[in-house]
Amino acid sequence: MGRELATVWPWPTVTVVIHDCSPASTSLHLPSTKDEPIARSLETARERTKAVREKVRSTLTPRENIYNLPNFLTVTRLIAAPVTAYLVVHDQHTWALALFAYAGFTDLVDGWLARRWKLQTVAGSVIDPMADKALMIILTVTLAVKGALPLYLATLILGRDASLAIAAIYYRYASLPAPKTFMRYWDFSLPSAEVHPTTVSKYNTLLQLVLIGSTLALPVVTAGGQHAGFMSLQNVDLHQIMAYYQWLVAGTTAWSGLSYAFLKDAVTIMGSDEELKAKQGARGRAIIGITFGGVVAAAVWVGYTSDEKRGRNAKNEGPELDR
Repeated sequence: MGRELATVWPWPTVTVVIHDCSPASTSLHLPSTKDEPIARSLETARERTKAVREKVRSTLTPRENIYNLPNFLTVTRLIAAPVTAYLVVHDQHTWALALFAYAGFTDLVDGWLARRWKLQTVAGSVIDPMADKALMIILTVTLAVKGALPLYLATLILGRDASLAIAAIYYRYASLPAPKTFMRYWDFSLPSAEVHPTTVSKYNTLLQLVLIGSTLALPVVTAGGQHAGFMSLQNVDLHQIMAYYQWLVAGTTAWSGLSYAFLKDAVTIMGSDEELKAKQGARGRAIIGITFGGVVAAAVWVGYTSDEKRGRNAKNEGPELDR
């Protein structure tokens, strides 16, 4: 506060304000030695917090950028599967064949793009075979219901995929880093295990796709006897050729399914505990061996009973034709 000193003059009064600058009223805020321990404690706390933050970040599972063109094409292939089945059910064979051809084309293109531009992701390695299997499963069921595929072959194809799906569920849960939550389980940007298709499985996938494509194309080719001009001259029966090819696909399907039960390098589990990874791999292979072994036995029984039933029907039809 200032102290006011008033001086009276003969002319009008003038008030002069003089600020008190005495030593008693002057104070300099210098750092106190008592504040130094508190400042050091705060600085130590900041350093510890930073160290903990960096440690937590280093232990978290890294995320991938899954939003790229190859994965987009794969998703469109997933969508094409039920649409193709819808067209088959309504006997739109030409459109179904065209959409199936699109799915096969994108299957080649997305893989090339991923390798060319280094866009491979663990999510892509999961959804790419998932799209192939969705197309195969949906069309296999549809064609079997329509009677275009034999029941034993549909049993093998669907049973193999079901067996591998059960093993995949186990692999994903067992190898997922903690915490194992529902949201993290379905978050494919968190890699935990990677599938490496076996050699026979790759050939089998190709043969199965050719089988489905040929089955879709057969009604288109044979519609109105269009193939008669160049096939009947050679006494070639397209349906008999398809029957032989179906047996070939049945054999490769059984072989490829069992290969995942015996080959240790078919699935790579991520992590640092080698002993735990070995146990998880052995359990997963055992799951495939037991489940798919039962599928193969069931397919053999279905094929045998179907042949026996056809034989009985042929014998019953013979006397009726003689009459």
